[in-house]
Amino acid sequence: MQAIVLGSGAGGGVPQWNCRCPICAMARSGDRRVLPRTQSSLAVSADGDDWLLVNASPDIRQQLFDTPALHPREGLRHSPIKAVLLTNGDVDHVAGLLTLREGQPFRLHATRGILDSIAANRVFDVMAPGVVDRTEIALNETFSPVPGLSVTLFPVPGKVPLWLEDGTPEIGAETESTVGAMIVAGARRLAYVPGCARVTDGLKDRLSGVDALLFDGTVLADDDMIRAGVGTKTGWRMGHVPMTGDGGSVAALAEVPIGQKVFVHINNTNPVLVEDSPERRGIEAAGWVVAHDGLALSL
Repeated sequence: MQAIVLGSGAGGGVPQWNCRCPICAMARSGDRRVLPRTQSSLAVSADGDDWLLVNASPDIRQQLFDTPALHPREGLRHSPIKAVLLTNGDVDHVAGLLTLREGQPFRLHATRGILDSIAANRVFDVMAPGVVDRTEIALNETFSPVPGLSVTLFPVPGKVPLWLEDGTPEIGAETESTVGAMIVAGARRLAYVPGCARVTDGLKDRLSGVDALLFDGTVLADDDMIRAGVGTKTGWRMGHVPMTGDGGSVAALAEVPIGQKVFVHINNTNPVLVEDSPERRGIEAAGWVVAHDGLALSL
């Protein structure tokens, strides 16, 4: 299995277009301690020819440009991307579908709830029904989106997308609105969980023994955005478990047998983005990798 982290940032990327927090300022100035990051997405293949795109970032055009394995190869129009899978309906995971509209056939996989949110917004009709086949995937049902890969979607604690919130949303429920993807090629297993509100015993059982885990790294501490002075929401309110603290993912997953542990979907206010910072060193000492755009895994 080959996997490429096309985008490792959370919504807005790093630097965010209107943000002057210290981390965004460092990235914008060219400080090598903070690598710019686009919004989260992943490409996976079993053979290097046919690729599955997991989440369609608003930055997908730039991500494809930066990834030669995903360039057109045949004739006047072609793409190695044969299928797209959505793990939720967040803007940073679906807006890129509007870029994938140039008459290129592929199959769009998602749960019924996520597909319904797409169908409710007519702008997504630019993906013509005769070109893009929208396929409903049931939870815990294994399917093969591209040759050599099998995928199973499973619920993780989360919340509805911000743009679909109506009043006070339920946070932490396990529904089909926020899912993880268990991707298998041969004997190798990769779990992709870019959004998760809480690490439960059931989730730990699900992840036990995987060869690689790419997991929600939005915030280091629950109050990252408040400390940075750029927001009022906690990680929990946004539907994201912090890396550290009581119930944090580092401690919760410390005893779970996992091969490679990689944080993705990292918010611009997260201090682990600063290389060689105490926060980065602490996360790495705990056995985790902080993903960057273009990080490649070979399993």
